[in-house]
Amino acid sequence: MRSVANPPNPWHSHHVELLEPPPAAPLQVFEEQAKSILSRNDSPDIPFTWSVNPYRGCLHGCAYCYARPSHQYLDFGAGTDFERKIVVKTNAADLLRAELGARSAAMRGEVLAFSGVTDCYQPLEASYGVTRACLQACRDLQQPVNVITKGALIERDVDLLAAMARGAGASVFVSIPFADAADARAIEPQAPSPERRLRTLATLAAAGVPVGVAVAPVIPGLNDHQVPAVLEQAKAAGASRAFLILLRLPQEVLPVFEERLRAAMPQRADKVFAALAEVRGGALQESRFGRRMVGEGPRWQAIEQLFRIQCARLGLQVRIERKVAVPRPRQLGLFGGS
Repeated sequence: MRSVANPPNPWHSHHVELLEPPPAAPLQVFEEQAKSILSRNDSPDIPFTWSVNPYRGCLHGCAYCYARPSHQYLDFGAGTDFERKIVVKTNAADLLRAELGARSAAMRGEVLAFSGVTDCYQPLEASYGVTRACLQACRDLQQPVNVITKGALIERDVDLLAAMARGAGASVFVSIPFADAADARAIEPQAPSPERRLRTLATLAAAGVPVGVAVAPVIPGLNDHQVPAVLEQAKAAGASRAFLILLRLPQEVLPVFEERLRAAMPQRADKVFAALAEVRGGALQESRFGRRMVGEGPRWQAIEQLFRIQCARLGLQVRIERKVAVPRPRQLGLFGGS
């Protein structure tokens, strides 16, 4: 995989620029004894209150990942560092058992999200098994969960998830932004192919785990025309629900995304940025609550309408994050009502 530059870290007083393309970076794994594991979400336009993130950084290396700036708090970079310097919270399951017990009243009826930041089934999970141990804790404590992942490794835990689905509750969304394998490989270089993710979705559905497809992110000018194909293939694989979210490019994500897009698709990059600006009111990024996940204007309305029509035709339950006044009730959108 081609390395990308680490944008200047705002927490550093100086930044070093390489005179040549960055060299290939080896994987570095850092084991951490975390102090806490439950994260409380206070954003009114994210549809869950509690989440668990067993890992920091992500080997999948998706160019658009909104979590990249979080790596800078660890004194790492948001570019290749995010993809190659991975932190494992080795004590996550023990912490989760303790914190779920302590917060049982506060979390009653809430769905616990795996993961709100980085993929809990990225490749290192095969070695560490931290996510599986956390799910076992949730099973034992009757905690309902929802998993969002690109990782085919989740198939390892299909029996566990199926048992949880029959009990307190478990569901999974598989993120598939692209139907085109070449586009996916260019933007999500280390994630499983769309075809592989569809097989994962089918495996989960066949085991009785409620599954959906996350068309996220929608990148205007790049994958918006692929939405019908993604939905059709996901439905055929067993998905019962779907949601979509517009591309976000906060802080240092923009230069990482632009570098990879222009390197992989130089003739399409300008079209993509023009299309993104068209649905963002002339800007490339929107940070206001209630507006971050969705676009505006005729092009975005057409994308949303296409999504809804296809979901209705296929019998998929629709989940769309909408512009809303804040605050709004919890547990809507992704995990709750339409």
